Amino acid sequence: MAAKLLLWTIRVLALLMVMVSILPMIPSGQWWVRIWEFPRLQLTWALILPLVLLVVHGLWKRWRIEHAVWMALILAVGGWQLSHILPFTSLWSTEVPTAEVPPGEAQATLKVLSANVDYTNDRYDEVLSMVRREDPDLLLLIEVDHAWAEALTSLDQHYPSRIGEVRSEGLGMVLWSRFPFQEQEVKHLVSERRPSVFVTLDAPGTGPVRYVGTHPVPPGLRDRVASNDETDERRDSRVRDAELILVARRVQQDADNRWIVTGDFNDVAWSDGTRLFADLSDLKDPRRGRRLLSSYHAERPLWRYPIDHLFVSDGFHLVDLERVRVPGSDHFAVTATLAMAQKDRAKPKASAEEQQKAEEMVEEGAEDAAEHGVSSTPSG
Repeated sequence: MAAKLLLWTIRVLALLMVMVSILPMIPSGQWWVRIWEFPRLQLTWALILPLVLLVVHGLWKRWRIEHAVWMALILAVGGWQLSHILPFTSLWSTEVPTAEVPPGEAQATLKVLSANVDYTNDRYDEVLSMVRREDPDLLLLIEVDHAWAEALTSLDQHYPSRIGEVRSEGLGMVLWSRFPFQEQEVKHLVSERRPSVFVTLDAPGTGPVRYVGTHPVPPGLRDRVASNDETDERRDSRVRDAELILVARRVQQDADNRWIVTGDFNDVAWSDGTRLFADLSDLKDPRRGRRLLSSYHAERPLWRYPIDHLFVSDGFHLVDLERVRVPGSDHFAVTATLAMAQKDRAKPKASAEEQQKAEEMVEEGAEDAAEHGVSSTPSG
Protein backbone atom coordinates (compact mmCIF):
# COMPACT_ATOMS: atom_id res chain seq x y z
CA MET A 1 0.00 0.00 0.00
CA ALA A 2 2.78 2.44 0.92
CA ALA A 3 4.65 1.67 -2.30
CA LYS A 4 1.53 2.28 -4.38
CA LEU A 5 0.86 5.60 -2.60
CA LEU A 6 4.47 6.66 -3.20
CA LEU A 7 4.19 5.84 -6.91
CA TRP A 8 0.97 7.81 -7.26
CA THR A 9 2.63 10.75 -5.46
CA ILE A 10 5.45 10.64 -8.01
CA ARG A 11 2.99 10.51 -10.90
CA VAL A 12 0.95 13.46 -9.63
CA LEU A 13 4.01 15.62 -8.87
CA ALA A 14 5.61 14.88 -12.24
CA LEU A 15 2.42 15.62 -14.16
CA LEU A 16 1.93 18.88 -12.26
CA MET A 17 5.48 19.92 -13.18
CA VAL A 18 4.84 19.09 -16.82
CA MET A 19 1.59 21.06 -16.81
CA VAL A 20 3.02 24.26 -15.33
CA SER A 21 6.02 23.99 -17.68
CA ILE A 22 3.77 23.75 -20.73
CA LEU A 23 1.35 26.51 -19.70
CA PRO A 24 3.66 29.47 -20.63
CA MET A 25 3.92 28.03 -24.15
CA ILE A 26 0.22 28.73 -24.71
CA PRO A 27 -0.23 32.00 -26.68
CA SER A 28 -2.45 33.63 -24.07
CA GLY A 29 -2.26 36.84 -22.06
CA GLN A 30 -4.18 35.38 -19.12
CA TRP A 31 -2.33 36.07 -15.89
CA TRP A 32 -2.71 32.47 -14.62
CA VAL A 33 -0.88 31.30 -17.78
CA ARG A 34 1.86 33.95 -17.94
CA ILE A 35 2.61 33.78 -14.22
CA TRP A 36 4.28 30.38 -14.70
CA GLU A 37 7.07 32.05 -16.64
CA PHE A 38 8.32 33.50 -13.36
CA PRO A 39 9.31 30.56 -11.09
CA ARG A 40 11.50 28.57 -13.49
CA LEU A 41 14.38 28.44 -11.01
CA GLN A 42 12.05 27.38 -8.18
CA LEU A 43 10.41 24.73 -10.36
CA THR A 44 13.82 23.35 -11.27
CA TRP A 45 14.65 22.88 -7.60
CA ALA A 46 11.17 21.43 -6.95
CA LEU A 47 11.84 18.67 -9.50
CA ILE A 48 14.40 17.20 -7.11
CA LEU A 49 11.55 15.91 -4.91
CA PRO A 50 9.82 13.62 -7.46
CA LEU A 51 13.25 12.61 -8.78
CA VAL A 52 14.42 11.46 -5.32
CA LEU A 53 11.10 9.73 -4.64
CA LEU A 54 11.35 7.96 -7.98
CA VAL A 55 14.82 6.62 -7.17
CA VAL A 56 13.61 5.49 -3.74
CA HIS A 57 10.63 3.68 -5.27
CA GLY A 58 12.79 2.10 -7.97
CA LEU A 59 15.24 0.72 -5.41
CA TRP A 60 12.39 -0.44 -3.22
CA LYS A 61 10.21 -2.20 -5.80
CA ARG A 62 12.79 -2.90 -8.51
CA TRP A 63 13.39 -0.70 -11.53
CA ARG A 64 10.71 -1.00 -14.25
CA ILE A 65 10.01 0.63 -17.61
CA GLU A 66 7.60 3.04 -15.90
CA HIS A 67 10.41 4.28 -13.70
CA ALA A 68 12.55 4.98 -16.76
CA VAL A 69 9.67 6.85 -18.45
CA TRP A 70 9.08 9.07 -15.42
CA MET A 71 12.82 9.62 -15.03
CA ALA A 72 13.13 10.75 -18.67
CA LEU A 73 10.10 13.05 -18.29
CA ILE A 74 11.40 14.70 -15.11
CA LEU A 75 14.86 15.22 -16.59
CA ALA A 76 13.35 16.64 -19.80
CA VAL A 77 11.27 19.15 -17.81
CA GLY A 78 14.32 20.09 -15.74
CA GLY A 79 16.38 20.59 -18.89
CA TRP A 80 13.65 22.79 -20.36
CA GLN A 81 13.56 24.98 -17.27
CA LEU A 82 17.36 25.19 -17.08
CA SER A 83 17.57 26.24 -20.73
CA HIS A 84 15.92 29.52 -19.69
CA ILE A 85 18.14 30.05 -16.63
CA LEU A 86 21.63 29.05 -17.81
CA PRO A 87 22.06 32.07 -20.16
CA PHE A 88 22.12 34.16 -16.95
CA THR A 89 25.13 32.33 -15.52
CA SER A 90 28.84 32.43 -16.21
CA LEU A 91 28.42 29.26 -18.31
CA TRP A 92 27.06 31.45 -21.14
CA SER A 93 28.74 34.08 -23.28
CA THR A 94 28.17 37.72 -22.38
CA GLU A 95 26.03 40.07 -24.47
CA VAL A 96 27.53 43.28 -23.10
CA PRO A 97 31.35 43.17 -23.16
CA THR A 98 33.32 43.86 -19.99
CA ALA A 99 35.04 47.24 -20.09
CA GLU A 100 38.81 47.09 -20.30
CA VAL A 101 40.42 50.33 -19.21
CA PRO A 102 44.21 50.51 -19.79
CA PRO A 103 46.15 51.50 -16.64
CA GLY A 104 46.59 55.24 -16.28
CA GLU A 105 43.90 56.08 -18.86
CA ALA A 106 40.63 57.79 -18.02
CA GLN A 107 37.42 56.56 -19.62
CA ALA A 108 34.01 58.20 -19.73
CA THR A 109 31.54 56.26 -17.60
CA LEU A 110 27.89 56.57 -16.67
CA LYS A 111 26.40 55.10 -13.49
CA VAL A 112 22.70 54.21 -13.57
CA LEU A 113 20.50 53.20 -10.63
CA SER A 114 16.89 52.03 -10.95
CA ALA A 115 14.81 51.22 -7.87
CA ASN A 116 11.20 50.52 -6.98
CA VAL A 117 10.95 52.18 -3.57
CA ASP A 118 7.46 50.74 -2.76
CA TYR A 119 4.90 53.48 -2.12
CA THR A 120 3.87 51.87 1.20
CA ASN A 121 7.46 52.20 2.44
CA ASP A 122 8.21 55.11 4.79
CA ARG A 123 11.96 54.67 5.35
CA TYR A 124 12.70 57.86 3.41
CA ASP A 125 15.94 58.90 5.10
CA GLU A 126 17.48 55.43 4.74
CA VAL A 127 16.66 55.34 1.04
CA LEU A 128 18.20 58.80 0.62
CA SER A 129 21.33 57.56 2.37
CA MET A 130 21.48 54.60 -0.02
CA VAL A 131 21.19 56.91 -3.03
CA ARG A 132 23.92 59.21 -1.75
CA ARG A 133 26.18 56.26 -1.01
CA GLU A 134 25.73 54.82 -4.53
CA ASP A 135 25.96 58.31 -6.10
CA PRO A 136 24.54 57.44 -9.56
CA ASP A 137 24.62 59.81 -12.51
CA LEU A 138 21.12 58.70 -13.49
CA LEU A 139 18.58 57.82 -10.79
CA LEU A 140 15.16 56.35 -11.58
CA LEU A 141 12.80 55.86 -8.63
CA ILE A 142 9.51 54.03 -9.16
CA GLU A 143 6.28 54.17 -7.09
CA VAL A 144 6.96 57.77 -6.07
CA ASP A 145 3.79 59.18 -4.50
CA HIS A 146 3.35 62.63 -2.92
CA ALA A 147 4.86 61.58 0.43
CA TRP A 148 7.93 60.19 -1.35
CA ALA A 149 8.22 63.26 -3.58
CA GLU A 150 8.27 65.53 -0.55
CA ALA A 151 10.83 63.35 1.25
CA LEU A 152 13.12 63.32 -1.81
CA THR A 153 13.21 67.07 -2.49
CA SER A 154 16.83 67.27 -1.28
CA LEU A 155 17.86 65.28 -4.38
CA ASP A 156 17.08 68.34 -6.48
CA GLN A 157 20.14 70.02 -4.94
CA HIS A 158 22.40 67.23 -6.20
CA TYR A 159 20.81 66.62 -9.59
CA PRO A 160 20.19 69.64 -11.84
CA SER A 161 17.80 67.76 -14.14
CA ARG A 162 14.58 66.07 -13.15
CA ILE A 163 11.50 64.72 -14.92
CA GLY A 164 8.64 62.45 -13.95
CA GLU A 165 5.12 62.14 -12.69
CA VAL A 166 4.11 61.81 -9.03
CA ARG A 167 1.09 59.54 -8.61
CA SER A 168 -0.50 57.50 -5.84
CA GLU A 169 -1.05 53.72 -5.68
CA GLY A 170 2.42 52.82 -6.92
CA LEU A 171 2.07 54.52 -10.29
CA GLY A 172 4.54 57.41 -9.95
CA MET A 173 8.00 57.64 -11.47
CA VAL A 174 10.75 60.27 -11.27
CA LEU A 175 14.14 60.45 -12.99
CA TRP A 176 17.01 62.59 -11.68
CA SER A 177 20.10 63.25 -13.80
CA ARG A 178 23.50 64.77 -13.22
CA PHE A 179 23.60 65.67 -16.92
CA PRO A 180 21.31 68.15 -18.69
CA PHE A 181 18.43 66.94 -20.82
CA GLN A 182 18.46 67.86 -24.50
CA GLU A 183 14.97 66.38 -24.85
CA GLN A 184 12.51 65.19 -22.22
CA GLU A 185 9.00 63.78 -22.23
CA VAL A 186 6.61 61.83 -20.01
CA LYS A 187 4.59 59.44 -22.15
CA HIS A 188 1.59 57.25 -21.36
CA LEU A 189 2.17 54.48 -23.84
CA VAL A 190 -0.88 52.26 -23.31
CA SER A 191 -2.45 53.18 -19.99
CA GLU A 192 -3.06 56.81 -19.03
CA ARG A 193 -2.31 55.81 -15.42
CA ARG A 194 1.22 54.55 -16.08
CA PRO A 195 3.91 57.04 -17.12
CA SER A 196 7.20 56.29 -18.84
CA VAL A 197 10.01 58.83 -19.08
CA PHE A 198 11.94 59.47 -22.30
CA VAL A 199 14.98 61.74 -22.24
CA THR A 200 18.07 62.51 -24.27
CA LEU A 201 21.11 63.21 -22.08
CA ASP A 202 24.04 65.39 -22.92
CA ALA A 203 26.71 63.10 -21.47
CA PRO A 204 30.19 64.73 -21.33
CA GLY A 205 32.68 63.22 -23.73
CA THR A 206 30.06 60.91 -25.16
CA GLY A 207 27.43 62.82 -27.04
CA PRO A 208 23.70 62.20 -26.74
CA VAL A 209 22.44 59.16 -24.86
CA ARG A 210 18.76 58.26 -25.06
CA TYR A 211 17.18 56.87 -21.91
CA VAL A 212 13.80 55.31 -21.09
CA GLY A 213 12.39 54.46 -17.67
CA THR A 214 9.26 52.31 -17.58
CA HIS A 215 6.98 50.42 -15.18
CA PRO A 216 4.30 48.33 -16.95
CA VAL A 217 1.31 46.85 -15.13
CA PRO A 218 2.01 43.48 -13.47
CA PRO A 219 -0.06 40.47 -14.58
CA GLY A 220 -2.30 39.19 -11.80
CA LEU A 221 -2.78 42.68 -10.27
CA ARG A 222 -6.28 43.17 -8.91
CA ASP A 223 -7.97 46.06 -10.68
CA ARG A 224 -11.44 47.58 -10.88
CA VAL A 225 -13.05 47.71 -14.29
CA ALA A 226 -14.08 51.32 -14.89
CA SER A 227 -17.45 50.36 -16.38
CA ASN A 228 -18.34 48.39 -13.25
CA ASP A 229 -16.79 49.66 -10.03
CA GLU A 230 -18.14 46.66 -8.13
CA THR A 231 -16.09 44.23 -10.23
CA ASP A 232 -12.60 43.45 -8.99
CA GLU A 233 -10.58 41.31 -11.39
CA ARG A 234 -6.99 40.37 -12.02
CA ARG A 235 -5.19 41.99 -14.95
CA ASP A 236 -3.66 39.86 -17.67
CA SER A 237 -0.30 40.53 -19.34
CA ARG A 238 -1.49 42.31 -22.48
CA VAL A 239 -0.98 45.92 -21.36
CA ARG A 240 2.45 45.08 -19.92
CA ASP A 241 3.56 43.39 -23.12
CA ALA A 242 2.23 46.19 -25.32
CA GLU A 243 4.07 48.83 -23.29
CA LEU A 244 7.39 47.01 -23.64
CA ILE A 245 6.85 46.58 -27.38
CA LEU A 246 6.15 50.30 -27.82
CA VAL A 247 9.41 51.12 -26.01
CA ALA A 248 11.23 48.65 -28.27
CA ARG A 249 9.72 50.32 -31.35
CA ARG A 250 10.96 53.72 -30.22
CA VAL A 251 14.49 52.30 -29.93
CA GLN A 252 14.12 50.50 -33.25
CA GLN A 253 13.21 53.75 -35.02
CA ASP A 254 16.35 55.50 -33.76
CA ALA A 255 18.91 52.71 -33.69
CA ASP A 256 21.84 54.98 -34.58
CA ASN A 257 21.92 56.47 -31.09
CA ARG A 258 23.03 54.95 -27.79
CA TRP A 259 20.13 53.72 -25.65
CA ILE A 260 19.59 52.74 -22.01
CA VAL A 261 16.25 51.31 -20.84
CA THR A 262 15.63 50.55 -17.18
CA GLY A 263 12.70 49.92 -14.88
CA ASP A 264 10.48 47.43 -13.14
CA PHE A 265 9.19 45.48 -16.16
CA ASN A 266 7.03 43.16 -14.02
CA ASP A 267 8.31 40.43 -16.31
CA VAL A 268 11.19 38.00 -15.93
CA ALA A 269 14.38 38.18 -17.98
CA TRP A 270 13.74 34.89 -19.84
CA SER A 271 10.07 35.41 -20.79
CA ASP A 272 8.87 35.46 -24.39
CA GLY A 273 7.79 39.09 -23.93
CA THR A 274 11.15 40.30 -22.64
CA ARG A 275 13.02 38.37 -25.33
CA LEU A 276 10.79 39.86 -28.03
CA PHE A 277 11.48 43.32 -26.56
CA ALA A 278 15.22 42.64 -26.81
CA ASP A 279 14.98 41.26 -30.36
CA LEU A 280 12.94 44.19 -31.65
CA SER A 281 15.11 46.85 -30.02
CA ASP A 282 18.43 45.02 -30.40
CA LEU A 283 19.20 46.03 -26.81
CA LYS A 284 21.49 43.84 -24.72
CA ASP A 285 21.10 42.44 -21.21
CA PRO A 286 24.32 42.77 -19.14
CA ARG A 287 23.17 39.93 -16.87
CA ARG A 288 23.53 37.41 -19.68
CA GLY A 289 26.72 35.44 -19.24
CA ARG A 290 27.19 36.85 -15.73
CA ARG A 291 24.45 36.26 -13.14
CA LEU A 292 20.71 36.27 -12.63
CA LEU A 293 20.49 39.28 -10.27
CA SER A 294 16.96 38.50 -9.05
CA SER A 295 15.41 41.65 -7.63
CA TYR A 296 11.95 40.75 -6.27
CA HIS A 297 10.87 39.78 -3.61
CA ALA A 298 13.63 41.29 -1.43
CA GLU A 299 12.31 39.69 1.78
CA ARG A 300 11.61 36.24 0.33
CA PRO A 301 14.86 34.64 -0.88
CA LEU A 302 13.12 31.47 -2.07
CA TRP A 303 10.67 33.45 -4.21
CA ARG A 304 12.85 35.93 -6.06
CA TYR A 305 12.63 36.73 -9.75
CA PRO A 306 14.64 39.02 -12.08
CA ILE A 307 11.94 41.59 -12.94
CA ASP A 308 13.90 44.86 -12.53
CA HIS A 309 15.85 45.34 -15.73
CA LEU A 310 18.61 47.34 -17.38
CA PHE A 311 19.11 47.03 -21.14
CA VAL A 312 21.69 48.88 -23.22
CA SER A 313 22.49 49.26 -26.89
CA ASP A 314 25.91 48.54 -28.30
CA GLY A 315 28.17 51.50 -27.67
CA PHE A 316 28.36 50.55 -23.99
CA HIS A 317 30.68 48.18 -22.14
CA LEU A 318 30.06 47.07 -18.57
CA VAL A 319 32.29 48.22 -15.71
CA ASP A 320 30.12 47.03 -12.82
CA LEU A 321 26.69 45.49 -12.23
CA GLU A 322 25.19 45.15 -8.75
CA ARG A 323 22.01 44.52 -6.80
CA VAL A 324 21.53 46.98 -3.92
CA ARG A 325 19.10 46.65 -1.03
CA VAL A 326 16.49 49.42 -0.83
CA PRO A 327 15.55 49.87 2.86
CA GLY A 328 11.89 49.00 3.41
CA SER A 329 11.16 48.06 -0.21
CA ASP A 330 10.14 44.67 -1.59
CA HIS A 331 12.54 45.25 -4.52
CA PHE A 332 16.30 45.43 -4.75
CA ALA A 333 17.74 48.29 -6.80
CA VAL A 334 19.76 47.48 -9.91
CA THR A 335 22.84 49.60 -10.52
CA ALA A 336 25.30 49.50 -13.40
CA THR A 337 28.39 51.50 -14.32
CA LEU A 338 28.76 51.71 -18.10
CA ALA A 339 31.79 52.71 -20.14
CA MET A 340 31.43 54.30 -23.54
CA ALA A 341 32.60 52.21 -26.50
CA GLN A 342 32.49 52.28 -30.27
CA LYS A 343 28.92 52.30 -31.61
CA ASP A 344 28.29 50.33 -34.79
CA ARG A 345 25.63 51.27 -37.32
CA ALA A 346 23.76 47.98 -37.52
CA LYS A 347 19.98 48.16 -37.48
CA PRO A 348 17.80 45.83 -35.39
CA LYS A 349 16.86 42.78 -37.46
CA ALA A 350 13.68 41.37 -35.95
CA SER A 351 11.99 38.78 -38.15
CA ALA A 352 8.70 39.40 -39.94
CA GLU A 353 7.08 36.93 -37.57
CA GLU A 354 8.36 38.87 -34.55
CA GLN A 355 7.14 42.15 -36.06
CA GLN A 356 3.68 40.62 -36.58
CA LYS A 357 3.62 39.28 -33.03
CA ALA A 358 4.60 42.72 -31.72
CA GLU A 359 1.78 44.36 -33.69
CA GLU A 360 -0.72 41.92 -32.21
CA MET A 361 0.58 42.57 -28.68
CA VAL A 362 0.12 46.33 -29.08
CA GLU A 363 -3.42 45.91 -30.40
CA GLU A 364 -4.37 43.51 -27.60
CA GLY A 365 -2.84 45.80 -24.97
CA ALA A 366 -4.81 48.78 -26.27
CA GLU A 367 -8.00 46.71 -26.16
CA ASP A 368 -7.36 45.64 -22.58
CA ALA A 369 -6.62 49.22 -21.47
CA ALA A 370 -9.84 50.38 -23.14
CA GLU A 371 -11.82 47.66 -21.37
CA HIS A 372 -10.49 48.93 -18.03
CA GLY A 373 -11.10 52.59 -18.90
CA VAL A 374 -7.41 53.56 -18.66
CA SER A 375 -6.48 53.67 -22.33
CA SER A 376 -4.00 56.10 -23.78
CA THR A 377 -3.21 56.63 -27.45
CA PRO A 378 -0.54 54.01 -28.28
CA SER A 379 2.38 55.48 -30.16
CA GLY A 380 5.42 53.88 -31.66
